[in-house]
Amino acid sequence: MNWLRQHFAAIGDALRHLLRSPGNFLLNVLVVSIALALPFAGLSALENVRPISDQMSVEPEISIFMKPDASREAAQALGKTISQVLKDSNTVGKVEFIPREKAFDALKSKTGLADVLNTLGSNPLPDSYVLRLPGFQNAMDAGRVDQIAQQLQKQAGVDTVQIDSEWVKRLAALLRILRLVLLFLGITLGAVVVAVVFNTIRLQVMTQRDEIEVSRLFGATNSFIYRPFYYTGALLGVCAGLVALGLVVAAQQPLNAAILDFAHLYASEFQLALPSPMAIGLLLAVSALLGLFGAMLSVRRQMARGA
Repeated sequence: MNWLRQHFAAIGDALRHLLRSPGNFLLNVLVVSIALALPFAGLSALENVRPISDQMSVEPEISIFMKPDASREAAQALGKTISQVLKDSNTVGKVEFIPREKAFDALKSKTGLADVLNTLGSNPLPDSYVLRLPGFQNAMDAGRVDQIAQQLQKQAGVDTVQIDSEWVKRLAALLRILRLVLLFLGITLGAVVVAVVFNTIRLQVMTQRDEIEVSRLFGATNSFIYRPFYYTGALLGVCAGLVALGLVVAAQQPLNAAILDFAHLYASEFQLALPSPMAIGLLLAVSALLGLFGAMLSVRRQMARGA
């Protein structure tokens, strides 16, 4: 009970000192909240996009085109080789052979260029295979098809192997880059938060120098003296975190209106969702820890220099 009483007293002392200069406190909260709002917004956007990428149902396709001078027998024999490659890689796939005549007829019927293609005199398209690989459930799994494609490219008579799910891997790579950028941004702005809190607490320690000396004359320990400053830094971090989250939520409303108009072009109803209660709690905890860390550095440094 005595331990709790000391901490409640320290919190009350911290609040009293903040109320003595509410203007300075609010300005510091505003500065810190702006620094926190950018990584908070980036994290919220990535958390909204990540399920779309990770849970996207992906069925990669590999198109295998034979050389123009390859015989029909060689093209048909490649089907057994493809099945063997899938077996060796423990992958289940659907193999479809597309003769050059069928591909040419499909090209004429779908493009509306039948008259133009007829003037060519001969069929320029090669025999080909389409290999579909079901069972890939996310963007990272789609990267496994590279090994199969490389093996197929080495087969005799094969001219070109094309992976038709490259866009999925590009999306995954883009998200990884964005995560790294967000991490760097978070570390940089986290240092800004620590610096602001450090300076705020330093000034507060300097203004309370006489009060600290009197407390020491009455036998106050360093922990007793430090504790209110620690809570001041943590309160500054929590308040700034709340304001930053408020800014992110306020910015989502106009953003969602624009995103919804864009999503309708792709027959989607995608919108940015609000952070979950767990995410909000985690972000506020990080804000409080940054404030506490800045306060600890400042108090210990000032006290070591004799405040």
